[in-house]
Amino acid sequence: MDIFIKLSQFLLSLSLLIILHELGHFIPAKLFKTRVEKFYLFFDVKYSLIKKKIGETEYGIGWLPLGGYVKISGMIDESMDKEQMALPPQPWEFRSKPAYQRLIIMLGGVTVNFILAFIIYIGMAFAYGDTYIANSDFQDGVLIENQAMRNAGFKTGDKIISADGQKIARFDNDINMKIIMSKKVLIERNGSEQEIQMPIDFIDQLSKFEKSTLVGIRMPFVISGVAEGSLNTALQPKDLVLALNGQKIKYFDEAKTILDNNKGKTISTTVLRDQKETQVPVTVDKEGKLGVGVGGLSIANLEKLGYYKVSTQEFTFMESIPVGITKGKDQLVGYGKQLKMIFSPSTGAYKQVGGFKAIFDIFPSTWSWETFWTITALLSIMLGVMNLLPIPALDGGHVMFLLYEIISGKKPSDKFLENAQMVGFVLLITLLLFANGNDIYKAIVGK
Repeated sequence: MDIFIKLSQFLLSLSLLIILHELGHFIPAKLFKTRVEKFYLFFDVKYSLIKKKIGETEYGIGWLPLGGYVKISGMIDESMDKEQMALPPQPWEFRSKPAYQRLIIMLGGVTVNFILAFIIYIGMAFAYGDTYIANSDFQDGVLIENQAMRNAGFKTGDKIISADGQKIARFDNDINMKIIMSKKVLIERNGSEQEIQMPIDFIDQLSKFEKSTLVGIRMPFVISGVAEGSLNTALQPKDLVLALNGQKIKYFDEAKTILDNNKGKTISTTVLRDQKETQVPVTVDKEGKLGVGVGGLSIANLEKLGYYKVSTQEFTFMESIPVGITKGKDQLVGYGKQLKMIFSPSTGAYKQVGGFKAIFDIFPSTWSWETFWTITALLSIMLGVMNLLPIPALDGGHVMFLLYEIISGKKPSDKFLENAQMVGFVLLITLLLFANGNDIYKAIVGK
């Protein structure tokens, strides 16, 4: 069932993005009276799953879910229809239209991608508001379990102050990405500030260790269940551990050192049970464990226990517009920085480029519309940026040649465009194989 839910979200998001992107080409093409021969979701190599011709356009769904396309008459594209291009230009063909109209048609797809992302962020601000914990509320610092973060110099209990000079005001879903993309992180440790220089190959280092959150919330030690055969049946689910062997603890991460120092011993434990403190003797096994499960608490319960104060800011529709635009802008700039790192070999970020499996894996195994729209908005930005790259066969490649034509007044020959298209197609296939090859490699080695 979990994989079905993930797959459903993946296909729904992918289909939505492809259809809207292609509509971005289709609508201006029709407005400029350019014939569109095909409009397809997924590729129909050799055959299609569904197809129906309406007017001059054949609409359909292909069997190969690697994208989609619109086939515009008189345009040198991935179809490489040389027979059509050998005939005299017709008024309804793409090549017969003024350069500015062709430019608008080619920019239509990425324009829709960016507009869609901003609309989603505006809608999410209005529907869900903004829930966060003020960074100043982390009086005891954050949890650092990621080994790459530890190697960089971070420790549990550090307070994250700023990244590349930008103050961290809120602890939210963006804090990890801000750290990954930064060169310097300012922290407070034991009352004094110090600056940590992020390794240039930090992203590459992240891949070498077991995946875990870079910066986490320190959680209390709450018993979720007692394992069968455990020596500590006196403990009960929902017990909140307050002290171990006479030492007070507030967070679960503080318990590990105490338990490691008392392996094979019976020690006293103070737990909060039914709003009362209760003394319970427990036996620590040879591995420094109690044989119990540790449960995570919701943000609401953490707030009730006095650990953190959760802030929720709601917006009217008009207030949501600037909030959504700012969110979209930040994501767009952030993705641009990621691309810059990928194209810088010294960072090792190119090793983390993923294909369809990587995209599939970011969807959760439980259905959440908020998460779905968050991922879809980010993918829309990624699709828009990637399509703008000046690579022949991508929208950006067509735009590059059209801008040359508009500026110089000279149109590249059809033969040149055909050769450029082939070069771009080979390059795209190479990138596709590399990205999905990374997925396969990670699946094999388990990282």
